[in-house]
Amino acid sequence: MDDDSRFAEFVAERADALLRYGYVLSGNAHDAADLTQEALIRLHRAWARVRRKDDPESYTRMIMARLHISVWRRRRRERLVWDLPETSHLDTRPSDGEQGLWQALAELPRRQRTVLVLRYYEQLTDSEIAGVLKISHGTVRSHASLGLSRLRSAIADRTYTQGSV
Repeated sequence: MDDDSRFAEFVAERADALLRYGYVLSGNAHDAADLTQEALIRLHRAWARVRRKDDPESYTRMIMARLHISVWRRRRRERLVWDLPETSHLDTRPSDGEQGLWQALAELPRRQRTVLVLRYYEQLTDSEIAGVLKISHGTVRSHASLGLSRLRSAIADRTYTQGSV
C-alpha cells in the first residue's frame, strides 16, 4: 500500500473526528473546517515521516491546536479603537438612473458582469482582465461587447417603459 492511499484512508476514517475537534477548539463550524483542512494539508506534507509513528491523529490534533493558537494570537494583537476617523466620508445614494444601471448590471451573466466591473470600475486593461480571469484577450473583448450591448438595451427598455407610463 503506497503513502497516498494510506493518507487517503486515514483522512476517510478520521476526518469527522478531526472536524469535531476543530469545532471544540474554535467554537465555529467554518473555523473548524478551515483548521481541519489546513492541518490535513500540513499532515500530508509530513506524511512520510509521521506515518511511521504510532499515532498520526495526535500529530494532526497538535497541528490544529497550534494553528488555532496562532490565529488567536494574531486576533489578540489587533488594536480596536473607538475613535472615529478624522475625515468623514459620505456615500451618495445612486440616482434613479444609476439604480437602473446597477440593476441591469446585476442581471448580466456572471462573466460579462465581471469583465465590465473590472474594466470600468477597477479600470483594468483587457490584458490585465484576461490575466485575472485566466481567459484570452479576445474573450475579454467579446464579453465586454456583449455586456455593453445588453446594458444599453436594458437601459433603453427601462427608459422607454418609464417614459410611456
